[in-house]
Formats: sequence, C-alpha cells, structure tokens
Amino acid sequence: MMNKIKFDEKGLIPAIIQDINTKDILMMAYMNKDSLLKTLETKQTWFYSRSRQELWNKGATSGNVQNVKKISYDCDGDTLLIEVEQTGVACHTGKYSCFFNELYKTDDYKINFSLDILYNVIEDRKNNPKEGSYTNYLFDKGLDKILKKVGEENAEVIIASKNEDISELKYEIADLVYHTLVLMIEKGIKIQDIKEELSKRVK
Repeated sequence: MMNKIKFDEKGLIPAIIQDINTKDILMMAYMNKDSLLKTLETKQTWFYSRSRQELWNKGATSGNVQNVKKISYDCDGDTLLIEVEQTGVACHTGKYSCFFNELYKTDDYKINFSLDILYNVIEDRKNNPKEGSYTNYLFDKGLDKILKKVGEENAEVIIASKNEDISELKYEIADLVYHTLVLMIEKGIKIQDIKEELSKRVK
C-alpha cells in the first residue's frame, strides 16, 4: 500500500487527525515516509517537523498521545486521514482541537451533539478553568461534592419517574448524565471505557 502514497517534492504528505469517537478534526501535521512507518509500527502518531527537520511523537512530552485506530488516504493518494483515540488535548494551546478559531458560521449552524463532545467540553473545563463555571466549582470542591451531586440527581430521576411530566424526567436524566460525566473525568474514566464495558453485555 505504501507505493500508493504520494509524497511531495520534499518527501512530505499532510496528515489530518480525526477523533474516531466524536469525528472532530483535531489537527493537521506533516509526515514523511519514516514518520508514517513509525506510526504504523507503534500505533501512535509520529510526524515530521519542518522547522526542526526531525521526527516527533505526538504526546511524548505532554502525555497527550494519539492511539491510531485507522489510516486512510484520499483518491489522489496525497493526503492522509488518521483516526485516533485522543488522550488529553490535541492542541498545544490546551484546547481539545487545533481548529477552535471561527472564520465563518451560518446562522443555523448546529453542533452534531454527542456525549463524547460533552465529555470533551467538561474535560477542557477541568484543564482550562473558567471563572464562574459550575463545572469548575464541582472539580474544585472535589470527589465528595461530585458524589453528593450524583446521588442527588439519581434520587431526582427516581422521583421524576413517578410523575406524569416526561419533560421533567428528561431534564433530571440529563442532570444525572452530566454529573456522571464529571465523576468519570474526576476518576480518569473515558467514554470508550464504558462503551467497551457495555459491549461485553450485548449478546
């Protein structure tokens, strides 16, 4: 397959990195043949630095490694798409994705929401605290406070289930899911961990 990859005159090819779960585009960097081979060998992303003229392993110093799940190339063979499970954040600024600056957005633009996206937002809030944030309030107060809220929301789901108002039940379930995600992040549990656990029960 390597003979179908077209490197440019400098021996480079652009690689687009995508979160396999959220489908967010995380970053773009360049690879040469050696970094691509290292990526295939280690199952983690390796790139070529044009400024330093050397290979570099994403997350080697920060711990924000990218575990490679799939590599594709486009119809011309001159661009790579690499789907990864991202540990931590992808951007050196501390943002989850490098593509956080908006140039244009339509009035009816809507985010394709998923629990993975909410998880990433909560995790980003923990890593980049924002004044007045309720999420940061929970993290600042610590595990006991988070557990208390999970317990309270669980009880409120039970109470709402006994009533006829479905909208109230949906609201309380959303609260429980949110606080459960906060707990997961506090304890270092990924959504993928839960997906893998649930997959064991599908028989």
